[in-house]
Amino acid sequence: MKHFQTLDDLREYVKNLREYIKKGQGTFCARPITSGGHPTLYLDESQGTMVNGIREKDYLFSPCKGYVLAHTQMGLSFSAHWQHLKGQLKMKEKHNKGKAINVYWILSGADIPSGLKFVADERNKKHYFLTVTDKKMPIGELAEKLTRVANAMSVISDARKAL
Repeated sequence: MKHFQTLDDLREYVKNLREYIKKGQGTFCARPITSGGHPTLYLDESQGTMVNGIREKDYLFSPCKGYVLAHTQMGLSFSAHWQHLKGQLKMKEKHNKGKAINVYWILSGADIPSGLKFVADERNKKHYFLTVTDKKMPIGELAEKLTRVANAMSVISDARKAL
């Protein structure tokens, strides 16, 4: 974690980050999560059928449910634009009345574990998938890699106030 000594240091960092994004070297990828939830895994069954904390409708599962198969348009959903994120945040607030919603974010160019990649949604360029790129990946390995991604994410606590 980098500590800034002055506001000028912080301004310079933000300026460099904007340039990084403008040059197409990456974008931010964010997920609104109800407070207490995990940023990349599902901890309860209320979101649909799960295997090791991975929602079946997010990834292409093998028939035996032991593996996730590579697919460029299936994966964990992320917003890659503030407008898209605001819409997702409003939807999350609607279904979780009164609960704080945290926004977990990471740069798409971050050190993502091998076998995973951020891919733009062909139908909506403001939406990205964290996809599996290997031919097939064991479910346990995917859960471990998603946990590593979660550990690298930054958080905006109770984003209702910040956004």
